[in-house]
Amino acid sequence: MTDHVLRLLRTRPELAELAAFPFNFDVERVYHDEDVRLASGEPLEPIAGDDTGGTYFLCGGTAVLHASSEGDAVLIADSVGEALEMLVLLPEWCEGLTSELDEDGMIAAVRAGDDEAREEFAPELDAQREALLTGLGLPRRPLVELFAMAESAAGRTDPHHVLLSARELCAYRLHESCRVPLRDVVLGPGREALERLRAGDSGVRKAVTDDAVLRAGILWAAYEDWREEGRRADGRREEDVPLLRFLLERENAVRSERFEERWLAAVLLASYGRDEDAPLLRSATSGAVGSEAVGPGTVGAWAAGPEAERFGREAESPFTWIDLAFRQGRVEHARAALIRLLDDTGPDAERLRRLSRALERVGDRAQAARAQANLLSLQDSAWDRASEAYVLARLERGKGDLAAAGRALHEARTALGLEGGAPDDSVAEWHRRGLGRLVTEQHLELVAAAVEAGDGDLARTTMVHARRLLETVGAESAKALSRLSTRVKWAVARLPRSGA
Repeated sequence: MTDHVLRLLRTRPELAELAAFPFNFDVERVYHDEDVRLASGEPLEPIAGDDTGGTYFLCGGTAVLHASSEGDAVLIADSVGEALEMLVLLPEWCEGLTSELDEDGMIAAVRAGDDEAREEFAPELDAQREALLTGLGLPRRPLVELFAMAESAAGRTDPHHVLLSARELCAYRLHESCRVPLRDVVLGPGREALERLRAGDSGVRKAVTDDAVLRAGILWAAYEDWREEGRRADGRREEDVPLLRFLLERENAVRSERFEERWLAAVLLASYGRDEDAPLLRSATSGAVGSEAVGPGTVGAWAAGPEAERFGREAESPFTWIDLAFRQGRVEHARAALIRLLDDTGPDAERLRRLSRALERVGDRAQAARAQANLLSLQDSAWDRASEAYVLARLERGKGDLAAAGRALHEARTALGLEGGAPDDSVAEWHRRGLGRLVTEQHLELVAAAVEAGDGDLARTTMVHARRLLETVGAESAKALSRLSTRVKWAVARLPRSGA
């Protein structure tokens, strides 16, 4: 359904002319300099442009996003009507508008800008503003309220309105002042639950018992308090000791594969240095390096040592909060943070590897493939090139680009010396090790995908390489892949002959 205000602008030329000049919202300029899309996959429609090459987009049929010609994008309003209110009542020529101004200050700033506009290019500004507001049926909200709405919209650009270059997949920039730190987003539930636990809320205590993700948020919220209070002279919250014992006992009882929260609870409790907690601490950390140092007289020292430093590093790592966001079901928050982190990452192999795996985990194989391609370009040894190339092939196939998957597998074969050239010693026994099975498996999976897509040429070409690999890898690997290889061989055999 078309927005009412947008429909008026498209059907009333006199209103469209006023919106275009002097308020710089031109519904005749409905194109952008490059193909773009939203990272979330929401529908995106260009609806107007400005005189600097910027474009206004309708997102999901309602919200309005502005993208500049220089690579910035920000959500400006929740509807076309609200966007026009802001552009007409808080126009771009009014400088110095900040949230610190009261209504009188806002009025003064707008008047000063309007006076300059009347002198330079819009002598009929007052009449034009009134005609457009009336013609579109827009309200005259207080300027402070309107500015607060604009700020609120900007702060909600991420995660659902991240604009991407469709070709390069890089995100348009968003000013730091418009970003809500992911740490604050994911720690919100934990901070609230922590305060309710401190107040003795039995309902929250029961929920925490059964909810590992909520416990994780509470523990990280407690850690943030612990770090902050450690910087102050008044020390730590002694009343938190029973609460931390409860959390550690629960983590110790569950003993999940995610040991981080159990270890964090142990460090927090140990920081109070109480010898009576030593048995619980040893039980919770048993089998881990350094746990033998926990005992009477050493509890506090253990908590202040390398473990505290490790959690300090974790607290500063964006991956900590991205992981927690994913566990909380905030997949779009995790995706947006990962994309912006990838855009800011240079030739850092370890970070690119983490980004590739994390993006695949949130289901964004296209961005994962971008990270993986950058990672592949950094590899020096043949083994590492083959290893990262087969992962890239998997990601490219997963996002539906079978040709790109084929190119990645060609890189893997080249690294292994199967396309000519002499590989280095790192891959001397590749066919007898797990790498051979993994590369072969990706060839077979690509054959299956090509058959399903109706690409007989790619299926047959890849099958030739797959057969050669199956003859080369060890018997154990070939046996493990026998069911898949049989299935794809029959699938290729049933393909119509070329030119038939």
